[in-house]
Amino acid sequence: MIITRKRLPRRTFLRGMGTVLSLPLLDAMVPAFARGRALESKPPTRMAFVYVPNGIVMREWTPSATGSDYQFTRILKPLEALRKDLYVLSNLDSYTGNALGDGPGDHARAGASFLTGVHCHKTAGADIRGGVSVDQVAATKLAGTTRFPSLELGCEDSRTVGDCDSGYSCAYTNSLSWRTPQTPMPPEVNPRAAFERLFGTGEDLSLDPQTRARRLKYRKSILDMVRVETQGLVKTLGPGDQRKMDEYLFSVREIEQRIESAEKDTRALAPGIDKPTGIPFEFPEYAKLMCDLLLLAFQSDLTRVVTLVVGREGSNRVYPEIGISDPHHPLTHHRNNPEWIEKVVRINTLHTELFAYLLERLKSTPEGDGTLLDHSMLVYGSGIADGNRHTHEALPVLLAGRGAGSLKPGKHTIAPTSTPITNLYLSLLDRMGVHQERLGDSTGLLDLI
Repeated sequence: MIITRKRLPRRTFLRGMGTVLSLPLLDAMVPAFARGRALESKPPTRMAFVYVPNGIVMREWTPSATGSDYQFTRILKPLEALRKDLYVLSNLDSYTGNALGDGPGDHARAGASFLTGVHCHKTAGADIRGGVSVDQVAATKLAGTTRFPSLELGCEDSRTVGDCDSGYSCAYTNSLSWRTPQTPMPPEVNPRAAFERLFGTGEDLSLDPQTRARRLKYRKSILDMVRVETQGLVKTLGPGDQRKMDEYLFSVREIEQRIESAEKDTRALAPGIDKPTGIPFEFPEYAKLMCDLLLLAFQSDLTRVVTLVVGREGSNRVYPEIGISDPHHPLTHHRNNPEWIEKVVRINTLHTELFAYLLERLKSTPEGDGTLLDHSMLVYGSGIADGNRHTHEALPVLLAGRGAGSLKPGKHTIAPTSTPITNLYLSLLDRMGVHQERLGDSTGLLDLI
């Protein structure tokens, strides 16, 4: 790449033997004297969906007051420092997650309908059918503006075929995102594979450990070569941009080092179950690593649409990090057992702590005239409210970020009765410049002012 002192295009890449490194938004991309170009290089609006499984203990989730002067409940408490960046949205429904004559299978329907608003076809065979999810509506419209139309991440592996919930295909419990009614987008659950996809080194994860070790050593030199090439660029930048570049490159290297550390950890997740390559042993570190990959994807404008599945529906994950050795899903069927309820609340709270981590990382990353969080819209929630009763009404839903100035968070809002959650998604699409008349069971836009 030839480096000059001219204005840098927003889509500037550094390339080096299989590595493609996008740059964060730099001041050099928006010259102060060029008003038209400044508008052209305005930070984009981004959208992300973070999903948690098996419902929430709603009495420890829902604030008692509305408006801006509400008290944070126990589960929401980890997010209190982000009050001004957060909506708590109550009374949004996922009606299509209900049985509607199909009998058991609430977990499969919850995951499949959460972003689509469509009641999925009950089958354990190949004739799966759901709907197009909101993230893929946005990705299709924005295709070509970024290297990846969308990015699907997850923190729990699962089968994609066979029966996973009372006659429902595993595709429904495994995939939050759907490109077409017949095409689920399974999440990438391996941090190494996600990293390689973002930065284009094309690592073959099926290689034997010795070959992978040799390639890891070689790839370090490749990243170093890319870093050396950046020195020519950095010489043309001002002090502020030099600091941004240094912080960005440090983040890329730090994430890879965390992945490498996880790969060297040979502990098993449980007796007889080997830990997949690149996945940290402790779940909080695993989730934080995926959050940081999401952040890098936004910061370098590799994509503007991301889904992150913290856990698939029906998840039986255990949480020894917080002293819980019981599987998550059975605990949610607590039948009002106080001890079990307490354990579910602790799991729910851990999940909001991890979401707070993501939001704080986005808020601490400057971009343009604000931060990555200012220019993003992140939905956090579950397709089930009460996990004990499998309810799909009055879901636990948060909306974070300012949508590049189009949102005014800082309040708890209760929607009118029977408001589909897809109304929220239509409103977010509108702020992305994607004007969709309908999504699944939507009935109109949701008033977020």
